[in-house]
Amino acid sequence: MPENLELHQFVDGTRTGDISNQWLERIKSRVKCPYLGIILATLSSLFFSLCSVIVKGLVDVNPMELASFRFVGVLLPAIPILIYTRQPVFPEGKRVILLLRCFMGTTGLMLSFYAFRHMPLADASVIIFSTPVFVAIFARVFLKEPCTLFNVVTINMTLLGVVLITRPPLVFGDAVPPSVVDISDSAASERYAEKSYDIWGPVAAISSTLFGANVYILLRALKNLHFSVIMTNFGAIALVYTLIVCGSIGAVCWPSCGRDRWLVVVLAIFSFLGQILLTLSLQVEQAGPVAIARCADIVFAFIWQMMFFGEAPNAYSLFGALMVVSSVILTAMKKWAMTLPRESSLRKRLRLILLE
Repeated sequence: MPENLELHQFVDGTRTGDISNQWLERIKSRVKCPYLGIILATLSSLFFSLCSVIVKGLVDVNPMELASFRFVGVLLPAIPILIYTRQPVFPEGKRVILLLRCFMGTTGLMLSFYAFRHMPLADASVIIFSTPVFVAIFARVFLKEPCTLFNVVTINMTLLGVVLITRPPLVFGDAVPPSVVDISDSAASERYAEKSYDIWGPVAAISSTLFGANVYILLRALKNLHFSVIMTNFGAIALVYTLIVCGSIGAVCWPSCGRDRWLVVVLAIFSFLGQILLTLSLQVEQAGPVAIARCADIVFAFIWQMMFFGEAPNAYSLFGALMVVSSVILTAMKKWAMTLPRESSLRKRLRLILLE
């Protein structure tokens, strides 16, 4: 298939007559649950949020090395499933999109791991999961879709929320209040406030968001592929990519014995579960409702931040998170409204609310 025809699938996201899509139809016919995609996406958020806790807690292991272990966890369980289902490893007609998905996903994940290590857990999670709002920008650039007043409003709400969370000195001055308050140790909170502003954590989080926005589009374009094909390619290519990065920065070493190695194994297992659930959710449900369900990751992040790290977010972080989550939910609601019949009274009310 010519490359231009393959990339045209970004627009329609489907190919009729795909034999690999028959397994998905069998699952839908057997599982009579209208909220299956939402449930899968929420479970995916739970596992991914626990992965972020492990990344932040393993302070003696480089984030890029942790990314390598995560991709081992994605690759190894996917290979037997690929062999058992007899799927093509690198299917013709999907190769360019698969390679793009691997590059975008790997780069975004490495940047998010860096952000988790150098920012409060909840703050980094909120920025990274503003991804669906920025999908509109790339849809306008690559798919030539119209950018409506609604998109302008939600994008600006998201940017305002990100500014409140990161509190750059250029806007807030040098005396930036600490983003978190240690519940158990006020002296530690004061020492944290005296630290110099680390710009690279927010930069990594925002960059991860931009790469993630492209992944949403790419996964929808790959909706007819068996999840094992997507995950095998993603795991293999991402593993090579991250090992090259680790080698270039001198971060290739085994974690310490005991707790660290066990947590690395758990990270790999949770990564596989989170990835497979996210892939399945996007194959059985539209991207809009999945984006809403994925906001559960932010709720989990705030809970884990207080439970494991003794850090309570301040008013800036909470209000910024509210702005970002509201933008994501509104974006998903618009997607849902577009699927309703034009004569539906609910759609008419939503069009008024969503500035359509």
